[in-house]
Amino acid sequence: MVEKIPMTASGHQALEEELKRLTSIERPRIINAISEARAHGDLSENAEYHAAKEQQSLNEGRIAELEDKLGRAEIIDVSKLSGSKIKFGATVKLIDEDSEQEKTYQIVGDMEADVKSGRISISSPIARALIGKDIGDTVEVVAPGGAHSYEVVDVRYV
Repeated sequence: MVEKIPMTASGHQALEEELKRLTSIERPRIINAISEARAHGDLSENAEYHAAKEQQSLNEGRIAELEDKLGRAEIIDVSKLSGSKIKFGATVKLIDEDSEQEKTYQIVGDMEADVKSGRISISSPIARALIGKDIGDTVEVVAPGGAHSYEVVDVRYV
């Protein structure tokens, strides 16, 4: 059974754009670099050739990974979701009960997570603790940085 990978429509589109860039821009550029390096003669001591071959290997590996993830993607249209219960795609506003700091996160798929932009992976400790909770609930999160307690103050689906 093929395991589906949940992702938002915007996350799916970003991965498709990356795949297109890698196949239509990076792949030809690397192939060109390999043939230029080949023209310089002896391949055993040709650093440009070996660097280009390594780039090719990394690029092809990423292409294969993206094709696999996109092939197993289950696109979830967050705009069609509603309610106050937290589930995949929710944008959640939390108050840290120790520091009174407000934090806002959107729960997204593993491939589209980016903590700096407020998007956390569905498999992260905080997202796992939030799933199924409601506005007003308190959530205990045990993360690598220590235990934190948060109050859920808002849940939106945008």
